[in-house]
Amino acid sequence: MSRIRQIFAETLYDGESSSALHNRVVHLDGDRICRVEKAEPDMARSPDLLATKILAPGFIDIQINGAGDVMFNDAPSLRTIRTMCHAARKGGTAYLLPTFTTASNQSFSKAIDAVRDALSDAVPGVLGLHLEGPFLSPEKPGIHPPEFIRPLEAGDVALLRQATTGIRLITLAPEEDKIGAVKALASAGWVVFAGHSNATADQMHQAQEQGLSGATHLFNAMSQITVREPGVAGAIINSPTAVAGIIADGHHVHRLNIKMAFDMMGPERLILVTDAMPTLAGQAERFEIAGNKISLREGRLVDKNGTLAGAHLAMDQAVQNMVNFLGIDTGDAIKMASAAPAGALGLAGELGKIKPGYRASFTLLDQALNAAGVVVDGHYYQNDEPAVEPAEIEQSGGL
Repeated sequence: MSRIRQIFAETLYDGESSSALHNRVVHLDGDRICRVEKAEPDMARSPDLLATKILAPGFIDIQINGAGDVMFNDAPSLRTIRTMCHAARKGGTAYLLPTFTTASNQSFSKAIDAVRDALSDAVPGVLGLHLEGPFLSPEKPGIHPPEFIRPLEAGDVALLRQATTGIRLITLAPEEDKIGAVKALASAGWVVFAGHSNATADQMHQAQEQGLSGATHLFNAMSQITVREPGVAGAIINSPTAVAGIIADGHHVHRLNIKMAFDMMGPERLILVTDAMPTLAGQAERFEIAGNKISLREGRLVDKNGTLAGAHLAMDQAVQNMVNFLGIDTGDAIKMASAAPAGALGLAGELGKIKPGYRASFTLLDQALNAAGVVVDGHYYQNDEPAVEPAEIEQSGGL
């Protein structure tokens, strides 16, 4: 890790325009961008600045369950979060929301405590917390353990309203909300997404009126578009304002469906996520979710029945897939990994763009869009840097 003051980019995508800029120097003042200037190509050889082939706004992953051989659910702790952030940076992720999935009772309180500790300790790259469950539809569990899925209760809402974990995103099934929890959580500052939901379009519309603003992993584990019922997928795609994460790994969603969603929602509303698991930048090819054995097979993470269990995907790979397999402009794919998630989290004024006044957050890429390093609030992290702490973590008994 090192603090930098200038970056030279042969090609720069600023997060606003879909077009590229060339031969630019970005000047930093501490943890902020102070100016962006045109430069001569030979400046790339200057020893006084950091040079890169492609410079993008720092990628933001709003859904990541694990990385570097650790799983947030297994040991929700400061050390786990540090390991996840370090491993995710290898794929170009500058910022993330550690994602805690369905577990027993109020186990999510441990995740709240862990993220609060990480923010207090200024772990680089942590923006807040994503809770995915347990308040889901029993009809759309996906890989989530069905025995722990349950409706929101008043005590849950009270606990969540008091959480101080920076950005707070929760995925729930709005049709299972019988106590006005969507409105209560949205009014308390939570970003509320629909996911693992069997809601109708009318139920989605009602939830949006209460403050629901998006959907988690579009098309997966949700009611689909049929002849007479748009479902969650159709409601989100046709909304003028709703956003959605999407897993562009070539396994979760057919490329034509991704292209349809992109064409209708654009790079401002469709967000690239990894839904990554411990195998991301890790050594192990097997892990467990609540006793369910998961294996990495030909790029897919599946249980013994073939059910998808998260993704073996990095953010730079997701960007590459949008460009190489769908023909999306590089600038638009980069927006989906930076400006779009920043906007969804209410951070459009400080992250997701390369312009004066914004936080000094960048993802450095080579010509093939492979991540070479990231800058987080003015500090440069190279891909070959060792972890601050060992990958081995304490075990807390799993889910």
